[in-house]
Amino acid sequence: MNGKKILFVSSELVPYLPENEVSLMSYETPRMVNSNGGQIRIFMPRYGNINERRHQLHEVIRLSGMNLVINDMDMPLIIKVASIPKERIQVYFIDNEEYFKRKATFTDADGNLFEDNDQRAIFFAKGVVETVKKLNWSPDIIHVHGWMASLLPLYLKKYYADEPLFGESKIVTSVYGQGFEGELDKDMIHKIAFDGVSEDSIEALKTPNYNNLLKVAVDYSDAVILAAEEIPEELQSHISNLEKPVLSYVPLQGFEEAYAKFYTTEVLK
Repeated sequence: MNGKKILFVSSELVPYLPENEVSLMSYETPRMVNSNGGQIRIFMPRYGNINERRHQLHEVIRLSGMNLVINDMDMPLIIKVASIPKERIQVYFIDNEEYFKRKATFTDADGNLFEDNDQRAIFFAKGVVETVKKLNWSPDIIHVHGWMASLLPLYLKKYYADEPLFGESKIVTSVYGQGFEGELDKDMIHKIAFDGVSEDSIEALKTPNYNNLLKVAVDYSDAVILAAEEIPEELQSHISNLEKPVLSYVPLQGFEEAYAKFYTTEVLK
């Protein structure tokens, strides 16, 4: 991994959010790359339940201040950063008061999905790309973790298709068993189509549930990692029909060698 540049884009990350299979692997994978001489950048949403004081988040003025258009609305982009002290790893947080100030991640106090989760996912995808453009940092690999980040492959291959900074970047999506119940907003497909993405290319999102979101993510990725022991059968079947590299599930104890080998021999070949 020496000298390779890898962009990690995740829905969740420890130590900023509670540990689960997504947040843990979103931490362990960049830590592994970092310790093996790779260059990394990590992005996640700045949810309102992240303690900014404890984790010492601060705004980066030179990266903030842009407006992103989401479904014909101008939404201000705020970028904050923090460091994971013992690893010397810096994390970039995508923030917007409308989307991320609430004191929860994906659901309200009653466990209902937030009605604007689809817009939050679009904002997150665009916010990551626009910030990396400002950093002028061209990644060799872009590794996506978690469903809130799952629109990134689509936006890179469609909306940002002519962006030279990502011209050589390979996209890897990790697929987890942990998703969400129910569906996102029914108009999600139209909100993405507003950005010039044809509805035919995202037909699965007519039913915007977890499986279909991940189907779109893997369809627009260059490689796939099965990051959980149990993947929904429908999703597993879809992935098995893809003609692209797929890494089968590897437990945490042995993932480092398997992931590093997959990056170098399958993704970057």
